[in-house]
Amino acid sequence: MGKIEGEWKEMDKKLRASIRLQAEEWIFEAGEMIRNKMSNPFIIDTKTNKNDLVTEVDKKTEKFFAEKVKETYPSHLLLGEEGYGDKVNNLDGTTWIIDPIDGTTNFVHLKKDFAISIGIYHDGIGEIGLVYDVMNDIIYSATKGGGAYKNKKKLSLLSKEKTINKSIFSFNHDLLIDDDHFDRNIIESFVREIRDTRTIGSAALEIVNVAEGNFDGYVSKVLSPWDVAAGYVILNEVGGVITRSNGEEVNMLEKGTIISSNAILHEKIIDNYFKKWCS
Repeated sequence: MGKIEGEWKEMDKKLRASIRLQAEEWIFEAGEMIRNKMSNPFIIDTKTNKNDLVTEVDKKTEKFFAEKVKETYPSHLLLGEEGYGDKVNNLDGTTWIIDPIDGTTNFVHLKKDFAISIGIYHDGIGEIGLVYDVMNDIIYSATKGGGAYKNKKKLSLLSKEKTINKSIFSFNHDLLIDDDHFDRNIIESFVREIRDTRTIGSAALEIVNVAEGNFDGYVSKVLSPWDVAAGYVILNEVGGVITRSNGEEVNMLEKGTIISSNAILHEKIIDNYFKKWCS
């Protein structure tokens, strides 16, 4: 496929649809491979710290996608977590941003609540997003401008009637730990105002829960591009918003603290709470 300037144009709908169908075929195939390995012993290792787990299943799954993408779309690049992708310095052309198992700790300990996440970007624009809840066999999907779906059911636009004091937010416990950039009191005051909190342990699944309207927002420190690339496309299609904690656009080549939420709440949350610290 040659490079198309700007967004994929109207004439390229068929191309976009064929890439999405191919990606869905691979994601289901990879999910079946993972389920078949669940009952077998596998090697567990750590990366940056004792809680940053990786397994041979993560690595084999990413290798599977890397080989498929290179065989089928040799001009496309792949940005992945486990090292089987390309060295990506910019998002010119078409780039697949893949997390083979988002929620590896859940995969290891719970055998559920993890997902395969694929965001396909063209010239920096999120065109296709796929999040596959492997153990529940549920796929969340979106094509830019085409709406978002849970399996084959279209997701509704998010409510415009939400208020902060009636909202449910998901975030990880590390937000409660002070560091050089963050005062725990900010989160404590935020939690006092909202209705309640939840956590799943998979960024991709938490973002699609915001898209589905189950959560009103999700906040997490130091997420990587593959954690949010697919969810970004899906959430945008239902009128949700993902930004950095200071309100800036997400850079899909950098790590950062991310806020995804119902659009009606987003600016208020950032202005009232999260702009007091930077990511």
